[in-house]
Amino acid sequence: QVLLVESGGGLVQAGGSLRLSCAYSGLYSMGWFRQAPGKAREFVAVISEHGSTTFYADSVKGRFTISRDNAKNTMYLQMNSLKPEDTAVYFCAADPDGSWKNGEDYKYWGQGTQVTVSS
Repeated sequence: QVLLVESGGGLVQAGGSLRLSCAYSGLYSMGWFRQAPGKAREFVAVISEHGSTTFYADSVKGRFTISRDNAKNTMYLQMNSLKPEDTAVYFCAADPDGSWKNGEDYKYWGQGTQVTVSS
């Protein structure tokens, strides 16, 4: 029904940077989530439909920046000062019903892209 296609994951050294992209169909509030091996999925960041409002998890605040370009139908997550604990599969999600910080509220999900940060 709604297609989300992620890209940009890869291997980077601690302190490095990486930019994730999520191509989308339609116009929704959208978020980034991540899940590390053996751990629960956690909220990373969310952005409103037109990009005017953003929220970040405390763990990434000041290091990550969420943005979107609706003309290109693409959402981004710029990740700077990466740490080994940022290693996870990163998912983009769209159209939350309730709290934008709860993954259970999102209707649509991408396939995920692996981010690995080495020490």
